[in-house]
Amino acid sequence: MAMAMSDSGASRLRRQLESSGFEARLYVKQLSQQSDGDRDLQEHRQRIQALAEETAQNLKRNVYQNYRQFIETAREISYLESEMYQLSHLLTEQKSSLESIPLTLLPAAAAAAAGAAAAAGADEGGGGCPGGRDHLRGPAGFFPGHGGAARDNQSAGEEGKQRTLTTLLEKVEGCRHLLETPGQYLVYNGDLVEYEADHMAQLQRVHGFLMNDCLLVATWLPQRRGMYRYNALYPLDRLAVVNVKDNPPMKDMFKLLMFPESRIFQAENAKIKREWLEVLEETKRALSEKRRREQEEAAAPRGPPHVSSQTTNPFEDEEEEEEPTTPEVEEKVDLSMEWIQELPEDLDVCIAQRDFEGAVDLLDKLNHYLEGKPCPTPVKELRAKVDERVRQLTEVLVFELSPDRSLRGGPKATRRAVSQLIRLGQCTKACELFLRNRAAAVHTAIRQLRIEGATLLYIHKLCHVFFTSLLETAREFETDFASSNSGCYSAFIVWARSAMGMFVDAFSKQVFDSKESLSTAAECVKVAKEHCQQLGDIGLDLTFIIHALLVKDIQGALHSYKEIIIEATKHRNSEEMWRKMNLMTPEALGKLKEEMKSCGVSNFEQYTGDDCWVNLSYTVVAFTKQTMGFLEEALKLYFPELHMVLLESLVEIILVAVQHVDYSLRCEQDPEKKAFIRQNASFLYETVLPVVEKRFEQGVGKPAKQLQDLRNASRLIRVNPESTTSVV
Repeated sequence: MAMAMSDSGASRLRRQLESSGFEARLYVKQLSQQSDGDRDLQEHRQRIQALAEETAQNLKRNVYQNYRQFIETAREISYLESEMYQLSHLLTEQKSSLESIPLTLLPAAAAAAAGAAAAAGADEGGGGCPGGRDHLRGPAGFFPGHGGAARDNQSAGEEGKQRTLTTLLEKVEGCRHLLETPGQYLVYNGDLVEYEADHMAQLQRVHGFLMNDCLLVATWLPQRRGMYRYNALYPLDRLAVVNVKDNPPMKDMFKLLMFPESRIFQAENAKIKREWLEVLEETKRALSEKRRREQEEAAAPRGPPHVSSQTTNPFEDEEEEEEPTTPEVEEKVDLSMEWIQELPEDLDVCIAQRDFEGAVDLLDKLNHYLEGKPCPTPVKELRAKVDERVRQLTEVLVFELSPDRSLRGGPKATRRAVSQLIRLGQCTKACELFLRNRAAAVHTAIRQLRIEGATLLYIHKLCHVFFTSLLETAREFETDFASSNSGCYSAFIVWARSAMGMFVDAFSKQVFDSKESLSTAAECVKVAKEHCQQLGDIGLDLTFIIHALLVKDIQGALHSYKEIIIEATKHRNSEEMWRKMNLMTPEALGKLKEEMKSCGVSNFEQYTGDDCWVNLSYTVVAFTKQTMGFLEEALKLYFPELHMVLLESLVEIILVAVQHVDYSLRCEQDPEKKAFIRQNASFLYETVLPVVEKRFEQGVGKPAKQLQDLRNASRLIRVNPESTTSVV
């Protein structure tokens, strides 16, 4: 009874939720008003959840049922399509038979008459052969699924060959647009099994169709009786056939080599394999001979102009006898040697097997043999074939150096391809591709570098990665291009500048764009300079490049930090009370003495008093430490292009303190405070400014006239403290 009520409640809830006028907001409102408590709402929630799960299961069941019906429908369509192909084939055969009937009626009638006459003659003279008939041999047939194959009958007419090709087009899907060459016909066909080249695992069943100029490979369709699908088409002039030695259980195999891949096939037995190899070689040879004749006909010179038989030149006969000497010279170039005959195929094999050195060795051997010899037509044809292989080899080597390839292994991984391109006489292309490859490697290494929380740690890693790559690239470049044209070195310098720009972009983004402190920026720049100077060991000095690329960012950093010091100094000046410093503890006093000593103030002892007192203002002491710190960090960043920027920034900072002391001396009326201000001014003018001037000269290497003028201008205050002249 409870189960029946539950089912009825679920059905009622389903109908309510499925109704067209259902409103969720109103439904929830009514439910909350009618419920007795939390337990009632929980039960209702469980019923809705169960209903949702049931709905999901029904939806899955419907989807599965629809999918199964779709598969069945697709299978039926496939069967119908196969039957339509068979029907089309039957119609084509019927049409061919109907077209051949009128052609055979007359010969049949003549044969019947001749037979009657012969019968009559036999009755009279005897010796006839009753019932004897010669069977005409038709053209090469199309036997899909037959392990052997059918040779092309040399006596078949054009009509039979075209009919055979039409049958091929009906049996192989997707190849009609590929086999429209005039004069093309089927030579040989048969079933094969394709194997994976590396692990010799069976891949698929295929059927090979050998035409007079190409090889068509089609995959077998198990669900389509007697049908195939187009897989690949290979021109015979670019195809190399290699016999694979039997290695049980792998036997009766041969390999097809074509750029840039190779495929291995297994024949039904040894006889079929031998037939495949023979017919492939014969067809390739026939195609080569045909094209050679076409080239000779195209290059054949026209006949000489007609010359009158009457001539008065007594030396004409002698000249005519000397003309046939040219063929005798051409006959001296012997191209019948086995290695020359097999050279194009050997090059194909070397390219397919990635034996680049062997391919270039063969080319060098041929060039050495033909050097200084005439170029008759056979040599030109051989040159044309070899040039095509050189183009293919160059494409493979270019691909080896492309940035799309794996960049692991460092610069040495490119040496093989670069050296072979140089041997082929393409040094400029090798240089360009090598540098492009290394640029991609450097860019990838910088991009994959993990950004650390500490800027200095990241800069250490960045400099190590970049300058190590740059050093390895320079050494490999020297090894690869040492014997080549020196013009490649200028290309390397241009590349190095571009790579340095890539490095500076990553460097500046982490150091200057993130608004690091001047001390951190100075330390990072110092690290970069030290790594850059290590390149001098190989004669590569890029310090001036890194200076030129960083000068703008360093100027901005100096300007920003200068503004920070000026604002801090002005803020302290506004709160200046001109009181002595009380450091409270001897430890604090000792620490201050060490700090001032590190700043270069060696006579700070004379400004200290008893009981941890310092006879200087807090503002002047803080200004001294901050100014000397700015100078030390700025000198780490210094190079000649920043001389005026640093000097002007330093003068602006000092003027803020000098002008404040000058103003305080003129405005203060208390004699005791005035004496204290004069003591601070003496410390500033006689101690701090000379230390700044001396340290600047040590760091830069020459004195600064602006700092000397500033110190001389301060004498006016020391001589006449009551003067109202301000320091400018």
